[in-house]
Amino acid sequence: MKKYTFTEKKDTRSGFGAGLTSLGRTNDKVVALCADLVGSLKMDQFIKENPERFFQVGIAEANMMGIAAGLSIGGKIPFTGTFANFSTSRVYDQVRQSIAYSGKNVKICASHAGLTLGDDGATHQTLEDIGMMKMLPGMVVINPCDYNQTKAATLAIAEHEGPVYLRFGRPAVPVFTPEDQQFEIGKAIRFTEGSDVTIIATGHLVWESLQAAEKLNDEGISAEVINIHTIKPLDEAAILESVSKTGCVVTAEEHNVLGGLGESVARTLAKNHPVPQEFVAVDDKFGESGTPAELMEKYKLNDQAVEAAVNKVLLRK
Repeated sequence: MKKYTFTEKKDTRSGFGAGLTSLGRTNDKVVALCADLVGSLKMDQFIKENPERFFQVGIAEANMMGIAAGLSIGGKIPFTGTFANFSTSRVYDQVRQSIAYSGKNVKICASHAGLTLGDDGATHQTLEDIGMMKMLPGMVVINPCDYNQTKAATLAIAEHEGPVYLRFGRPAVPVFTPEDQQFEIGKAIRFTEGSDVTIIATGHLVWESLQAAEKLNDEGISAEVINIHTIKPLDEAAILESVSKTGCVVTAEEHNVLGGLGESVARTLAKNHPVPQEFVAVDDKFGESGTPAELMEKYKLNDQAVEAAVNKVLLRK
Protein backbone atom coordinates (compact mmCIF):
# COMPACT_ATOMS: atom_id res chain seq x y z
CA MET A 1 0.00 0.00 0.00
CA LYS A 2 1.01 3.62 -0.46
CA LYS A 3 2.51 5.08 2.70
CA TYR A 4 2.38 8.75 3.65
CA THR A 5 5.08 10.65 5.49
CA PHE A 6 5.55 14.21 6.66
CA THR A 7 8.48 16.51 7.37
CA GLU A 8 6.69 19.09 9.51
CA LYS A 9 3.56 19.78 11.49
CA LYS A 10 1.46 22.91 11.09
CA ASP A 11 -1.91 24.02 12.34
CA THR A 12 -4.67 24.07 9.74
CA ARG A 13 -5.71 27.58 10.85
CA SER A 14 -2.35 28.81 9.54
CA GLY A 15 -3.25 27.31 6.18
CA PHE A 16 -6.35 29.49 6.23
CA GLY A 17 -4.24 32.53 7.10
CA ALA A 18 -1.86 31.82 4.23
CA GLY A 19 -4.76 31.38 1.82
CA LEU A 20 -6.42 34.60 2.96
CA THR A 21 -3.15 36.49 2.53
CA SER A 22 -2.82 35.16 -1.01
CA LEU A 23 -6.39 36.18 -1.81
CA GLY A 24 -5.67 39.66 -0.50
CA ARG A 25 -2.99 39.99 -3.15
CA THR A 26 -4.97 38.54 -6.06
CA ASN A 27 -8.65 39.36 -5.51
CA ASP A 28 -9.59 42.92 -4.53
CA LYS A 29 -13.18 41.84 -3.80
CA VAL A 30 -12.08 39.79 -0.79
CA VAL A 31 -12.62 41.45 2.58
CA ALA A 32 -12.12 40.01 6.06
CA LEU A 33 -14.04 40.40 9.30
CA CYS A 34 -13.05 39.16 12.74
CA ALA A 35 -14.64 38.99 16.19
CA ASP A 36 -11.60 39.95 18.28
CA LEU A 37 -9.55 36.85 17.41
CA VAL A 38 -7.15 38.09 14.74
CA GLY A 39 -4.17 36.19 16.13
CA SER A 40 -6.08 32.95 16.54
CA LEU A 41 -7.40 33.15 12.96
CA LYS A 42 -3.96 34.06 11.53
CA MET A 43 -5.33 37.17 9.80
CA ASP A 44 -2.39 39.44 10.73
CA GLN A 45 -0.64 39.47 7.36
CA PHE A 46 -3.86 40.10 5.43
CA ILE A 47 -4.60 43.06 7.71
CA LYS A 48 -1.06 44.42 7.38
CA GLU A 49 -1.28 44.37 3.59
CA ASN A 50 -4.96 45.36 3.28
CA PRO A 51 -5.98 47.48 6.29
CA GLU A 52 -8.82 49.13 4.37
CA ARG A 53 -10.35 45.71 3.62
CA PHE A 54 -10.48 44.49 7.21
CA PHE A 55 -13.27 45.03 9.76
CA GLN A 56 -12.65 44.38 13.46
CA VAL A 57 -16.17 43.80 14.76
CA GLY A 58 -15.20 42.90 18.33
CA ILE A 59 -17.00 40.35 20.46
CA ALA A 60 -20.20 40.74 18.48
CA GLU A 61 -20.37 37.67 16.27
CA ALA A 62 -24.02 38.09 15.29
CA ASN A 63 -23.30 41.61 14.09
CA MET A 64 -20.33 40.28 12.11
CA MET A 65 -22.57 37.90 10.17
CA GLY A 66 -25.05 40.66 9.38
CA ILE A 67 -22.29 43.01 8.24
CA ALA A 68 -20.80 40.26 6.07
CA ALA A 69 -24.17 39.66 4.43
CA GLY A 70 -24.46 43.37 3.69
CA LEU A 71 -20.96 43.57 2.24
CA SER A 72 -21.79 40.69 -0.11
CA ILE A 73 -24.73 42.67 -1.49
CA GLY A 74 -22.23 45.33 -2.53
CA GLY A 75 -20.18 42.81 -4.50
CA LYS A 76 -17.56 42.03 -1.88
CA ILE A 77 -16.53 38.50 -0.89
CA PRO A 78 -16.54 38.55 2.91
CA PHE A 79 -14.51 36.06 4.96
CA THR A 80 -15.62 35.99 8.59
CA GLY A 81 -13.31 34.63 11.26
CA THR A 82 -13.87 33.37 14.79
CA PHE A 83 -13.95 30.07 16.67
CA ALA A 84 -16.20 27.36 15.23
CA ASN A 85 -18.49 27.43 18.26
CA PHE A 86 -19.05 31.16 17.82
CA SER A 87 -19.40 30.83 14.03
CA THR A 88 -22.35 28.46 14.36
CA SER A 89 -24.35 28.04 17.56
CA ARG A 90 -23.90 31.63 18.77
CA VAL A 91 -25.01 33.12 15.45
CA TYR A 92 -27.24 30.46 13.91
CA ASP A 93 -30.20 32.79 13.48
CA GLN A 94 -28.13 35.34 11.55
CA VAL A 95 -26.44 32.65 9.45
CA ARG A 96 -29.77 31.05 8.58
CA GLN A 97 -31.78 34.19 7.92
CA SER A 98 -29.25 36.70 6.58
CA ILE A 99 -26.82 34.39 4.75
CA ALA A 100 -28.20 30.94 3.90
CA TYR A 101 -31.85 31.81 3.23
CA SER A 102 -30.91 34.62 0.87
CA GLY A 103 -27.92 32.81 -0.66
CA LYS A 104 -25.35 35.43 0.26
CA ASN A 105 -21.78 34.98 -0.94
CA VAL A 106 -20.30 34.84 2.56
CA LYS A 107 -17.42 32.56 3.62
CA ILE A 108 -17.78 31.55 7.27
CA CYS A 109 -14.29 30.51 8.36
CA ALA A 110 -14.14 28.72 11.69
CA SER A 111 -11.06 27.85 13.70
CA HIS A 112 -10.65 25.79 16.89
CA ALA A 113 -13.19 23.21 15.70
CA GLY A 114 -13.79 19.90 17.42
CA LEU A 115 -12.10 18.69 20.60
CA THR A 116 -8.51 19.52 19.74
CA LEU A 117 -8.53 23.20 20.64
CA GLY A 118 -7.65 21.66 24.00
CA ASP A 119 -7.45 23.63 27.21
CA ASP A 120 -10.36 26.03 26.58
CA GLY A 121 -12.72 23.14 27.22
CA ALA A 122 -16.34 22.33 26.48
CA THR A 123 -17.66 25.90 26.24
CA HIS A 124 -15.35 26.55 23.29
CA GLN A 125 -15.25 23.09 21.71
CA THR A 126 -17.87 22.49 19.06
CA LEU A 127 -18.93 18.97 18.15
CA GLU A 128 -22.23 19.79 16.48
CA ASP A 129 -21.24 22.41 13.90
CA ILE A 130 -21.08 20.14 10.85
CA GLY A 131 -24.61 18.93 11.53
CA MET A 132 -25.94 22.44 12.06
CA MET A 133 -24.37 23.88 8.94
CA LYS A 134 -25.02 21.00 6.54
CA MET A 135 -28.74 21.25 7.30
CA LEU A 136 -28.91 24.77 5.87
CA PRO A 137 -30.03 24.65 2.22
CA GLY A 138 -27.34 25.89 -0.15
CA MET A 139 -24.56 25.88 2.46
CA VAL A 140 -21.31 24.23 1.39
CA VAL A 141 -19.48 22.55 4.30
CA ILE A 142 -15.73 21.89 4.09
CA ASN A 143 -13.39 20.28 6.65
CA PRO A 144 -9.81 20.00 5.31
CA CYS A 145 -7.18 17.67 6.74
CA ASP A 146 -3.88 19.59 6.85
CA TYR A 147 -2.20 22.96 6.28
CA ASN A 148 -1.83 22.61 2.51
CA GLN A 149 -5.37 21.41 1.95
CA THR A 150 -6.77 24.20 4.11
CA LYS A 151 -4.86 26.83 2.15
CA ALA A 152 -6.08 25.34 -1.13
CA ALA A 153 -9.66 25.21 0.17
CA THR A 154 -9.49 28.88 1.20
CA LEU A 155 -8.48 29.84 -2.33
CA ALA A 156 -11.19 27.64 -3.85
CA ILE A 157 -14.11 28.98 -1.83
CA ALA A 158 -13.39 32.51 -3.02
CA GLU A 159 -14.26 31.31 -6.53
CA HIS A 160 -17.47 29.59 -5.39
CA GLU A 161 -20.61 31.70 -5.56
CA GLY A 162 -22.68 31.17 -2.43
CA PRO A 163 -22.35 30.58 1.31
CA VAL A 164 -19.57 28.33 2.60
CA TYR A 165 -18.65 26.99 6.03
CA LEU A 166 -14.91 26.26 6.23
CA ARG A 167 -13.89 24.36 9.38
CA PHE A 168 -10.30 24.03 10.64
CA GLY A 169 -8.34 23.58 13.84
CA ARG A 170 -5.81 24.78 16.36
CA PRO A 171 -3.23 21.98 16.88
CA ALA A 172 -0.16 21.38 14.77
CA VAL A 173 -0.78 18.25 12.68
CA PRO A 174 1.24 16.47 9.97
CA VAL A 175 1.42 18.17 6.58
CA PHE A 176 1.14 15.33 4.08
CA THR A 177 -0.85 16.61 1.08
CA PRO A 178 0.78 18.39 -1.90
CA GLU A 179 1.72 22.03 -1.53
CA ASP A 180 0.51 22.96 -5.03
CA GLN A 181 -2.78 21.02 -4.99
CA GLN A 182 -5.96 22.17 -6.70
CA PHE A 183 -8.91 21.93 -4.33
CA GLU A 184 -12.14 20.76 -5.95
CA ILE A 185 -15.25 21.36 -3.88
CA GLY A 186 -17.33 18.20 -3.56
CA LYS A 187 -14.66 15.84 -4.90
CA ALA A 188 -13.33 13.12 -2.59
CA ILE A 189 -9.68 12.05 -2.62
CA ARG A 190 -8.65 8.39 -2.46
CA PHE A 191 -5.39 8.24 -0.53
CA THR A 192 -4.93 4.47 -0.51
CA GLU A 193 -6.50 1.64 -2.48
CA GLY A 194 -7.88 -1.36 -0.66
CA SER A 195 -10.19 -4.32 -1.04
CA ASP A 196 -11.34 -5.34 2.46
CA VAL A 197 -12.74 -2.18 4.04
CA THR A 198 -13.36 1.48 3.19
CA ILE A 199 -12.29 4.14 5.70
CA ILE A 200 -13.95 7.49 5.03
CA ALA A 201 -12.34 10.29 7.03
CA THR A 202 -12.43 14.05 7.31
CA GLY A 203 -10.29 16.71 9.01
CA HIS A 204 -7.74 15.61 11.59
CA LEU A 205 -9.00 12.01 11.38
CA VAL A 206 -7.56 11.57 7.87
CA TRP A 207 -3.99 11.25 9.16
CA GLU A 208 -5.14 8.97 11.97
CA SER A 209 -6.92 6.80 9.40
CA LEU A 210 -3.82 6.56 7.24
CA GLN A 211 -1.81 5.43 10.27
CA ALA A 212 -4.47 2.84 11.06
CA ALA A 213 -4.43 1.61 7.47
CA GLU A 214 -0.68 0.98 7.68
CA LYS A 215 -1.10 -1.12 10.83
CA LEU A 216 -4.01 -3.01 9.28
CA ASN A 217 -1.95 -3.70 6.19
CA ASP A 218 0.70 -5.31 8.39
CA GLU A 219 -2.07 -7.56 9.72
CA GLY A 220 -3.13 -8.55 6.21
CA ILE A 221 -6.16 -6.25 6.01
CA SER A 222 -6.40 -4.07 2.92
CA ALA A 223 -8.00 -0.71 3.73
CA GLU A 224 -9.05 1.94 1.24
CA VAL A 225 -8.78 5.43 2.76
CA ILE A 226 -10.92 8.17 1.29
CA ASN A 227 -10.67 11.82 2.31
CA ILE A 228 -14.06 13.51 2.32
CA HIS A 229 -13.00 17.12 2.74
CA THR A 230 -16.37 18.39 1.52
CA ILE A 231 -19.18 17.18 3.76
CA LYS A 232 -21.71 18.95 1.57
CA PRO A 233 -22.07 18.48 -1.32
CA LEU A 234 -21.07 14.90 -0.58
CA ASP A 235 -19.22 12.88 -3.21
CA GLU A 236 -21.67 9.99 -3.18
CA ALA A 237 -20.22 8.45 -6.33
CA ALA A 238 -16.80 8.00 -4.72
CA ILE A 239 -18.34 6.44 -1.63
CA LEU A 240 -20.51 4.01 -3.56
CA GLU A 241 -17.70 3.01 -5.91
CA SER A 242 -15.48 2.11 -2.97
CA VAL A 243 -18.01 0.25 -0.81
CA SER A 244 -19.25 -1.76 -3.78
CA LYS A 245 -15.73 -3.20 -3.85
CA THR A 246 -14.99 -3.53 -0.12
CA GLY A 247 -18.43 -4.35 1.26
CA CYS A 248 -18.10 -2.40 4.53
CA VAL A 249 -17.15 1.04 5.78
CA VAL A 250 -15.79 2.96 8.77
CA THR A 251 -16.36 6.71 9.01
CA ALA A 252 -14.02 8.86 11.11
CA GLU A 253 -14.53 12.46 12.22
CA GLU A 254 -13.82 14.88 15.07
CA HIS A 255 -17.50 15.59 15.62
CA ASN A 256 -20.55 14.22 17.39
CA VAL A 257 -21.63 10.88 15.99
CA LEU A 258 -25.06 12.49 15.57
CA GLY A 259 -25.38 14.70 12.51
CA GLY A 260 -21.87 14.50 11.10
CA LEU A 261 -20.10 12.90 8.16
CA GLY A 262 -20.97 9.38 9.33
CA GLU A 263 -24.70 9.98 9.14
CA SER A 264 -24.39 11.56 5.69
CA VAL A 265 -22.53 8.46 4.51
CA ALA A 266 -25.12 6.20 6.18
CA ARG A 267 -27.94 7.96 4.35
CA THR A 268 -26.13 7.53 1.04
CA LEU A 269 -25.63 3.82 1.71
CA ALA A 270 -29.18 3.25 2.92
CA LYS A 271 -30.58 4.76 -0.27
CA ASN A 272 -28.20 3.10 -2.71
CA HIS A 273 -26.07 0.22 -1.40
CA PRO A 274 -26.51 -0.83 2.25
CA VAL A 275 -23.38 -2.29 3.85
CA PRO A 276 -22.15 -2.65 7.46
CA GLN A 277 -20.84 0.62 8.91
CA GLU A 278 -18.99 1.57 12.08
CA PHE A 279 -18.52 5.13 13.37
CA VAL A 280 -15.45 6.77 14.87
CA ALA A 281 -16.80 9.96 16.40
CA VAL A 282 -17.68 11.51 19.75
CA ASP A 283 -20.46 9.47 21.35
CA ASP A 284 -23.02 12.22 22.03
CA LYS A 285 -20.99 14.01 24.69
CA PHE A 286 -19.61 17.48 25.34
CA GLY A 287 -15.86 17.96 25.42
CA GLU A 288 -13.53 18.91 28.26
CA SER A 289 -10.14 20.49 28.89
CA GLY A 290 -6.98 18.59 28.03
CA THR A 291 -4.21 18.36 25.47
CA PRO A 292 -5.26 17.39 21.94
CA ALA A 293 -3.59 13.98 22.24
CA GLU A 294 -5.23 13.27 25.59
CA LEU A 295 -8.65 14.20 24.26
CA MET A 296 -8.28 12.19 21.06
CA GLU A 297 -7.37 9.15 23.14
CA LYS A 298 -10.11 9.56 25.75
CA TYR A 299 -12.83 10.17 23.17
CA LYS A 300 -11.52 7.38 20.92
CA LEU A 301 -10.67 9.50 17.90
CA ASN A 302 -7.15 8.24 17.14
CA ASP A 303 -5.62 5.60 14.92
CA GLN A 304 -6.24 2.87 17.49
CA ALA A 305 -9.94 3.71 17.48
CA VAL A 306 -10.06 3.53 13.68
CA GLU A 307 -8.26 0.18 13.71
CA ALA A 308 -10.69 -1.18 16.32
CA ALA A 309 -13.68 -0.01 14.29
CA VAL A 310 -12.32 -1.74 11.19
CA ASN A 311 -11.89 -5.03 13.04
CA LYS A 312 -15.44 -4.70 14.35
CA VAL A 313 -17.04 -3.95 11.00
CA LEU A 314 -15.19 -6.80 9.29
CA LEU A 315 -16.99 -9.21 11.58
CA ARG A 316 -20.29 -7.94 10.17
CA LYS A 317 -19.51 -8.49 6.49
